[in-house]
Amino acid sequence: MIDFANIEKYKENNRIEAKKAIGGLPRSIWETYSAFANTLGGIILLGVEEHADKSLHPVDLPDPEKLIKDFWDIVNNANKVSANILSDKDVTIENIDGKRIVAIRVPRAQRSDKPVYIDGNPLSGSYRRNGEGDYKCTKEEVQAMMRDAAIKTQDMLVLENMELDAFDYDSVKRYRIRMKTYRPGHVWEELEDIEFLYKLGAVGRSGDGKMHPTAAGLLMFGYEYEIVKEFPAYFLDYQEQFDPNTRWTDRIVSSSGDWSGNIYDFYFRVYNKITQDIKVPFKLEGGDRIDDTPVHKALREALANCLINADYYGRQGLVIIKKKDIITLSNPGGFRIDVEAAKSGGVSDPRNSTLIKMFNLIDVGERAGSGIPNIFSVWKKQGWSAPVINESFEPDRITLSLAIGKNDDKKAAIKSGDKKAATKTVAHKQAIIAYLTENVYAKSTEIAELLGLKPTRAKEILAEMVNEKIIVAEGGNKNRAYKLKS
Repeated sequence: MIDFANIEKYKENNRIEAKKAIGGLPRSIWETYSAFANTLGGIILLGVEEHADKSLHPVDLPDPEKLIKDFWDIVNNANKVSANILSDKDVTIENIDGKRIVAIRVPRAQRSDKPVYIDGNPLSGSYRRNGEGDYKCTKEEVQAMMRDAAIKTQDMLVLENMELDAFDYDSVKRYRIRMKTYRPGHVWEELEDIEFLYKLGAVGRSGDGKMHPTAAGLLMFGYEYEIVKEFPAYFLDYQEQFDPNTRWTDRIVSSSGDWSGNIYDFYFRVYNKITQDIKVPFKLEGGDRIDDTPVHKALREALANCLINADYYGRQGLVIIKKKDIITLSNPGGFRIDVEAAKSGGVSDPRNSTLIKMFNLIDVGERAGSGIPNIFSVWKKQGWSAPVINESFEPDRITLSLAIGKNDDKKAAIKSGDKKAATKTVAHKQAIIAYLTENVYAKSTEIAELLGLKPTRAKEILAEMVNEKIIVAEGGNKNRAYKLKS
């Protein structure tokens, strides 16, 4: 994570914290430990100070071995720290120009360990990282981590305060028709609605044996005015922004009152919108025309993932924005697994497992954690800019940005005969995203140095990323800095 031989090139950021620790183990180390564990992970450097120019420099610890012993004694004390998520290899002594420092590498905690808190109280002792500092988590953030830590996913909850008339049975009917199309002869086909919904996981029995909607059933088939009774911040919003002079040119919202407002109906209304401009090659299969492409499938995955993995108990709604050349899908809730693991595929840890089952039965979504890798693969084969995933906090939120169509760099490359130019630009953009994830802010000069580019070219790429809504620029020309769009 850090090249210790060139430590002066680093600054404190959302993944690096430096402490002199000359007088012993700093008290604030535990706030940082909690913050790194509950956010993206990071490294704590003991025996390092920050100079006026923000650069980091070793100061030489008098007794690093004692610091390490004291650290292990406290991190293993359950009254002080809720969970020790470190192994021996995570704490090392590093030698920099004859000066010894201690490096503590704190990983991102598993959801089952979150929140990682100090002093025995999760509400007052849970922290997260923002930029260069640690902040105390809000009650909402702590509750969200606790929900995700549960063995059962949140959508399995039987809502005993809800009755079965909370469902829009027209939505149920449309679902059953679609399921019959994709799974003809299924053993549930002849069941009455209530028994079908029970098998599906949309209803469950309370302690007295009475049937009630589950959280998944309410979200999937409920009326919007019933859904908000359980999920007060529930709001689904689709916007088309094709005219820069208007806020939106078309919009679908769950609260409009002229349709059910549930996620099942929202999915199909929005899917038809986001795919209507996708060119479909003429294809015959068994004499029937097949109007589908890998891009269509990838967009189904993206939309389903957005709806399925949302934390509907969170305080913000779900927003999908379609522009002429980019679609962004943003949902409340953070990643339950590492972002890179999600991109690699094969690991599935859904927030709402019953919703996945419901969508799978109508041929929407993937179970095996292959959805995100498939989206990246399809975009690569199309020659489009790689999808961008951004995880933000305060509140927890995931945003997926999908550029539609070949970018200008690609077209220019083909015309000039330099087909490598577009690929390089995509790689540069990914490097910038990775750098801003680690360092929060960067100036164009830093990016130019990072990528080995001329300053003018670095500025061009940064301007493209601003236009693509991947990053934002802050400050005037001389002090302009860039960060990931939250």
